[in-house]
Amino acid sequence: MRKTQRNESVDYASPHQPSRIMPELSQSNPEMSPQSIPIERALVTGASSGIGREIARILAAQGCNLVLCARRRAELEALKTELADKHGVQSEVVVSDLASVGGVKALIAAAGEVDIVVNNAGFGFAGSTIERDTDGQLSMIDLNVRALTHLSRHYGKKMAGKGRGRILNVASIAAFTPGPGMAVYCATKAYVLSFSRALHDELRPKGVSVTALCPGFVETGFQEVAGLDFGAMERSTAVPAEKVAEIAVKAMRKGRREVIPGLMNKPLPLITRLAPVRLQLAVAKALLG
Repeated sequence: MRKTQRNESVDYASPHQPSRIMPELSQSNPEMSPQSIPIERALVTGASSGIGREIARILAAQGCNLVLCARRRAELEALKTELADKHGVQSEVVVSDLASVGGVKALIAAAGEVDIVVNNAGFGFAGSTIERDTDGQLSMIDLNVRALTHLSRHYGKKMAGKGRGRILNVASIAAFTPGPGMAVYCATKAYVLSFSRALHDELRPKGVSVTALCPGFVETGFQEVAGLDFGAMERSTAVPAEKVAEIAVKAMRKGRREVIPGLMNKPLPLITRLAPVRLQLAVAKALLG
């Protein structure tokens, strides 16, 4: 995979480096001053906690104005105030349940034009598929798959029309293997990875990159919702949410197709290609059981 194209990949020395100058615009019109070049605007879903909140903080440190979306207003308003005080950026708060079609449409209407989309909103829970309630599992598919697809398609088309843009889709290390005990969740993340890879290939010639983030164990509020309890091995391989966000934004800025934070997690794609499915199922069952 090529490391850079003129309007495909911007290599930042640090994920916290200010990003007020749009590279494509400055190259096409060298006489434009930094003050006259538009500031980037980023949409972050699931911004009230965890990886989404940390990504919003990094983008704000880079000078991006933000659209912060989640279901919890208090947390979003607190983050908006924090980012304004620390970085002087403007943030819009959109409270919306993206598990509904109406919630996604409401977000699109409220957000307007953006240069970066971070599809971070998602959830999962542990337990046998047939013992978990149907509505909860279908809601997971609606949020993890349908909402992400809707937003990626909508903003991907707009970005392609402008010839530039970044989409960061949060998948999971679970995307690489089936997961008894979290069957629906793992399947949704496999979709996110596959979809993001293909969309990246479709949009790359148009100056738009799509990056799939595949984190392993991360200590966020996800575990409480999912009903998971970290064991010794999970804790030893866990990567802090701040570090995951830093790696994610850096990969997105470089236009990478996908990124897996954590040295212990990186061999997993190769292992899953070589290991028989029955072994993958046994290992996943042991980890999630």
